[in-house]
Parts: sequence; structure tokens; C-alpha cells
Amino acid sequence: MNKIIIIGFSGGGKSTLAREMGKILGIEPTHMDALHWKPNWTESTAEEKIEKLTPIIARERWIIEGNYCRILWNERLALADTAVFVDVNRFTCFYQAWRRSRIYKGRSRPDMGEGCTEKFDFEFAKWVFFKGRKKRRYYIETMKWLESKGKHVYILKNRNDINNFLKGLKQNEFTHELA
Repeated sequence: MNKIIIIGFSGGGKSTLAREMGKILGIEPTHMDALHWKPNWTESTAEEKIEKLTPIIARERWIIEGNYCRILWNERLALADTAVFVDVNRFTCFYQAWRRSRIYKGRSRPDMGEGCTEKFDFEFAKWVFFKGRKKRRYYIETMKWLESKGKHVYILKNRNDINNFLKGLKQNEFTHELA
């Protein structure tokens, strides 16, 4: 595992998974939310995100967490040797996003752009529960396609799957994939 993409739904645990994988594999994760959001929830332009992401995907090893299908998506898919889809159900995502908002209330979380105070409002709740899940079928098809191209694909559906996956990494059960 040298070039890893982690995709999934808001509140599913992608960022936490990326941090934990980064510790195990010795790779600093890149969080797409941190590239996207400037202080006070101001969005970066596509050009700004591409400018920030281009040198990252040129590295020998990386973990990139977050969907953002319009920002070097095909390049990330082509370069990745491993893809992880965190396909956690909407109720768990909703709860975890709400819980995260309580933990980081009044401050920015580590995987978010600086100056973006954590919030959980009605619009975000709708995103977590409905809007942000619209591409699920596309993500599943993408995982199948990546697997057909010889990439290592993992679909993690719950906390137990995530914990077992991390445990396997710690125990070097994926040594055939590690450089």
C-alpha cells in the first residue's frame, strides 16, 4: 500500500481511518476537506485545489481521504494502488457527524481547513442523511472497476469492519501489498 484513496460518506469515519492508516503505514494523510475549505467556510476554487493536490499525487506514497470527484479524480484513481470505500449506513453517519460536532464544538477539527469551526446544522444534516449519499451506486461501480484493474479494494460497512481492517494492517496481514 503506497497510494491509497479513501472515499465514503460524511460522518462515516474516513478521516479517522486515514489518520490511523497514516500512523500504521508512516504516511501523512491528505484530507480533501482541508484543501477545499478556507477560513470561515469559504470554498477554494477548483484551480486552487488542483494546485495543492498535484504535488501530493506526484509523491511516491500518499493517502488521500475524501471524495471531491471533480478534482483530479481520474488521476487519483489511476495512480492509486489501494481504494477504501467507507460504506457506513446513514444512521451511523448521522450519529457520528452529530457526535463529532459536540467533540469539536467551537473549534476546527484536525482534518478540516483552519478557521472552519465545527458545526452541525439542518443543511449539513440533510447532506449527511440524503444528498451526500446520491453517488453510492457510482462509488460501488468505481470500486468494481478498480478491482478489475488489479487494484486492492476494501469496502468497509461498519465500525467492526474498520477496526478489523486496521488490526490487519497493524499485524502486517497485508504484507503482500506493502512496499
